[in-house]
Order: sequence, then structure tokens, then C-alpha cells
Amino acid sequence: MTQELTSPSPAPQAPGTGRGPGWWRDAVIYQVYVRSFADSDGDGIGDLRGARERLPYLKDLGVDAVWLTPFYASPQADGGYDVADYRAVDPLFGTLQDADDLIRTAHDLGLRVIVDIVPNHTSDRHPWFQDPELARQRYLFRPGKGESGELPPNDWESVFGGPAWTRTDRGDWYLHLFAPEQPDLNWDNPEVHTEFEAIMRFWLDLGVDGFRVDVAHGMIKAPGLPDIGHGAQAQLIGAQVLPFFDQDGVHAIHRAWRRLLDGYGEALGRQVIGVAEAWAPTAERLALYVRPDELHQAFNFQFLNAPWQADALRSVIDASLAATASVGAPTTWVLSNHDVVRHTTRLGGSLARARAATLLMLALPGSAYLYQGEELGLPEVTDLPDEVRQDPAFFRGGRATGAAGPGTDTESAPDGVAAAGGQDGFRDGCRVPLPWSGELPPYGFGPGGSWLPQPADWGGLTVAAQTGDPASTLELYRAALGLRRRLPGLGDGAMSWAPAPDGVLAFTRPGLLCTVNTLGHDVELPAPGTLLLSSAPVTVAEATAQLPGDSCTWWAI
Repeated sequence: MTQELTSPSPAPQAPGTGRGPGWWRDAVIYQVYVRSFADSDGDGIGDLRGARERLPYLKDLGVDAVWLTPFYASPQADGGYDVADYRAVDPLFGTLQDADDLIRTAHDLGLRVIVDIVPNHTSDRHPWFQDPELARQRYLFRPGKGESGELPPNDWESVFGGPAWTRTDRGDWYLHLFAPEQPDLNWDNPEVHTEFEAIMRFWLDLGVDGFRVDVAHGMIKAPGLPDIGHGAQAQLIGAQVLPFFDQDGVHAIHRAWRRLLDGYGEALGRQVIGVAEAWAPTAERLALYVRPDELHQAFNFQFLNAPWQADALRSVIDASLAATASVGAPTTWVLSNHDVVRHTTRLGGSLARARAATLLMLALPGSAYLYQGEELGLPEVTDLPDEVRQDPAFFRGGRATGAAGPGTDTESAPDGVAAAGGQDGFRDGCRVPLPWSGELPPYGFGPGGSWLPQPADWGGLTVAAQTGDPASTLELYRAALGLRRRLPGLGDGAMSWAPAPDGVLAFTRPGLLCTVNTLGHDVELPAPGTLLLSSAPVTVAEATAQLPGDSCTWWAI
């Protein structure tokens, strides 16, 4: 199944941004959900060629790197996170040559490219799983309980609902923490380690600049696979260490991968990184994934889940910065991704709050991740008909909780998870294809339709409609990213809190002060400096500033 390039050549080196050592430490990285970004061939599904054609848009937006969700050969039982061949491109998305062309074009534009790697599980169509003898060595098979083995080996539940075990025709059971089509690998087998290091070398040779590690907390299971003794286990993900998630043994894998990445970086003369998608119960445990000899970044889901309240935001920011500082790593910030309700909807359905949250995020020290469409202010699509949904959790009849932890199910998510506003907890609503231009669907997404229906009222949210409108969310993002790139005090650096009234946050960066009004009404403050950018119109008169409710403002000081 593995494809070959027609004319392979050494990977190009991305031009440096001149922003200091460790490009990832203050990078803004844009997530492309490939099937929903841009369609080049009219089949209604986004593809690599479509993404490549739109790369100049991302360059103009002002991001530093692009993260591509899986485009590998896959039966698509879980949006490509069920991989059948890690070295092949699925025909839905193009060819290996298309991947090579995209990487080259991105590098020519000064953009780096991060790709997903999925090490916790494969597709059940993977050659290893298709071979009964290999499968029992390289995946987690166990005999069942009961008189004739008719009961699952333990009480573990799938993240997508229902038991985490499926019985085979031979009578034993295999573990799948996600869909049954996604059997968990046995990382006690050294052949699994060898294979994934070879996969990483393959894509590094093609020129990628790093990997986003899917379910980076999940590869190692507790010895003996003990029962949890608790139902609705999705509530516990990210709230405590579980026998199948955030086991200490995962860190040996990440240390080995860091040695591989550093070795490649030195040999190729460029910096390549690993990014952990890791759910951990505390900022301190999350920081273990980014110790100096482990991965370079880890997604900060605590920030994503924080409610829109000044005290809560400050607490999460402080904890995040303290934890990463303890290991010398940069902090990452993220508000939306392909597994959670879009933050425009999640924050009370308020575009004003979403715009303010974005300016807050981009003013914080470290690196920021953007999810495609958030720069357009896209809301979650909450009225998709059942017949078009494709989230595997929907078909399992359970409540979705996101592909790697809580974040979409308003009933089963733990307290404090900011996930309200979705559609029965499922993830299709944040994956609706992007609107690029025009008044009617598919809004320039491609020459055909779109794999999920787009709302009829998105004409005013397209890239074309917002371009040049100074009041648009797109132009706010462009302005913020431009300032972030030009101002030496933003990105990776010092931060100090400043005095502010209840409900308002204020902090300084070198040369800049950021104020955030989380209240639903205006607040009057002494104008702290020269107005640079605000998510909502700010009135400044006689050295007094009127901060609108649910707004964020940047001031030069």
C-alpha cells in the first residue's frame, strides 16, 4: 500500500523567522483539518492539493507553521485517526507527491509543517492486525472473564462510549480505547518501537518539521490492566491518572523520540519538534511531557477548559507558566481544535468573548495554536441532521468526549470543562468545511459540494467577505498576528500581572500592557498607554479608557 515518490529529493529547509532560538517557543501554529480546509477535485472532501493552494492565505494571515491532521491511508472510521499505512497518503487526500509538494511550497513561503503521528492505536485494517499471529504480539489481546470467557477482561470503557473491548472469532478480546476499528498497540513489544521510529524517519526525510503526537499519554497501560471500578470513565480523563492514560511509562517513549528528533535536527541543520496531545490531571504532570529530554511542547487543555472568569483564567495562566518554567519549556495556548466545540459557541455563543479570548491568548508568553476557521469567528454548527454525522461516537450510541479526552460532552465532561453548546456532545459540528467566498454553499470550498453541510447564513463569514473589513474577525487576527511578530516583547518572554479591578485582568509584557474585561458591562480605567489593538471599540478621553464588556485591549507602554 505504501506509495513511492516519482522524484524524491532532500527536504528543503524552512527560512528562519529571526525570532530567537527554538522557533517553536513563540510560534503561532495553524491547524489544518485536511478534509475540511479546501477541496481541489470537486469530491466535497478537502485534500492536500487544496491545502497547498491555500498556503499563501496562511502566510498572509501571519502564522509560523501549519499542523496537518492525518492524511494517511485509512478506512476513515475516525476521520483518519485509524491508520492502515503510515507511509501512504489516502487517495481521498491525494498522493505522496502531493504531500511532498505541499511541504516544499510551505517551506518556500517560510512556513513549517507539522504532521500527526498516531502511536496509541492503528486501524484494524493495518497489515499487523490483519495477520492473526502478528496481531496477538503487537496489540493488546486478553482472555475474557466468565465461565467461557464471555465477559470483557476488565471494566475499561471506550472514550467513544461502550466497552473498550471487542471479542474475536477466536474467543479472546482486544483492547480499543477508541472505536473497535482502532485496536490499541502493545508498546511492550520492541517491534512497535522500531516501527514508529522508522515512520518518523520517513516523514523527516520528506521534510516535515515535527510531529503532533496523538494520545501521547496513552501508549502504556498499567501492569495487569486493573479494573477502575467507576462508570462514566470519560469524566476521569484529565482529572486523575488512569490505568490506561498518563502512565509514567510513556515518558521513556518520548525520551527516545526526542533523541531521534534532535539527531535528525543536527544532521539536517534544522530544528524539528514533537508536540504532545496529552491529557493530564495537573499542570505539573503535563509539564513532565516537556522536560528537556522529552517533547518540545504539550497542548494546554487546562487553558482551553477555563471558564470566562478573570480569577479562573488567572489561576490557569499562573499554574501553566509555573509548571512549564520548572522544566524550562515554553507554555502553549489553545482555544479550539477538531475535537472540541468551537470557542465562539463554547464561550456562551459570544463572538465578543471569542475575539477577546484570542487577543488574551496571543498576548501570553509562549506558543499559540489556532484551529482553522476560528479566524473567521465561525460558530459550532449545532443543527446537523443525523444522517450526515460521521463522528464514530454517534454510531456507538454513547456520548462523545473528544478523541483524546473530555471536551465535547456536556453531560459526561468533568466540572470546569468548557464544552457547552455542541450537538449531543459530538464533534462533527466543529469540522464543517471552511467558507472561502460567495453567498451560497459550498462557499468556494471546492468545485463540488462539501462532505458536511454548511449553514446557509455563512456568506458574511467567508474569507472574501471579511477581507478588508477592519471590524471583521479575520482582520483582527491579521492585525494581532502582525503586531505579535513585530513587537519584540510578545512571544516567549517575561510577564507580570498589573493591578486591576474585579473581573478585569491586566498584565505587562516588555513594551506592552494587556487588559481583559471579562464582565458583561463597560469598565472605566485610567488609560495605561497608547492604544494598539482591541477586540471591541475602546473610548479614550482625558486619560480615561472605557473598556467594553467582554473585550481585550493591547496598549503600548
